[in-house]
Amino acid sequence: MTRFDKFFGLNAITLSAALSMTAGLAVAGDNNVSTGQILDALKPKPATRGLSAGPQADPAVQAKESTFLNTVRNRSTRSLSTGEREQIAELAATKPKIDLEIQFDYNSADIAKTSMTSVQALGKALSDPALKGSTFVVAGHTDATGGEEYNQGLSERRADTIKKYLVQNYGLNGTDLVTVGYGETKLKDTANGADPVNRRVQVVNMDTKTASK
Repeated sequence: MTRFDKFFGLNAITLSAALSMTAGLAVAGDNNVSTGQILDALKPKPATRGLSAGPQADPAVQAKESTFLNTVRNRSTRSLSTGEREQIAELAATKPKIDLEIQFDYNSADIAKTSMTSVQALGKALSDPALKGSTFVVAGHTDATGGEEYNQGLSERRADTIKKYLVQNYGLNGTDLVTVGYGETKLKDTANGADPVNRRVQVVNMDTKTASK
């Protein structure tokens, strides 16, 4: 049983069932991803609301999830502990999500011009009424090139850059965007740490109440 299971009182069987039900909601990154694709990936599916298994159907678990999110909601990305980052990751594993291959300038947190279309599509999607009221995690990931400590800091700065852009250009509430950096600790292609697919920004819809609207 993981720390997160202990924190939320979930057993391994329940967590496994939830993972299998939501696995199809994750969409592979695409440099030309559209607003519609992002919306489809992040909108909770109504069918999950009627299932008794899985944390989304349990009001008590939802309340505990909200309590935890509130402890990190207004925190700076760099202030998150390793344990908190792992708790966010375990909670996010059962939620609607999408990986965006957003590129940044070399050794920089500045968004590359070639990725601005995807970032703008993300801003339009998160501003859509269909996702209103949700809390989103914006997670930065790097490849395995370079030092671990450096990559951790770089992933945090890049997540912060995306949040700042969304707040400034799309009027999103900063408290609804929880940023976290994972550096090279959660590679998408573990067999090839230097592969560009590892350099990505993952966006997760942490709030499922929009499914009933």
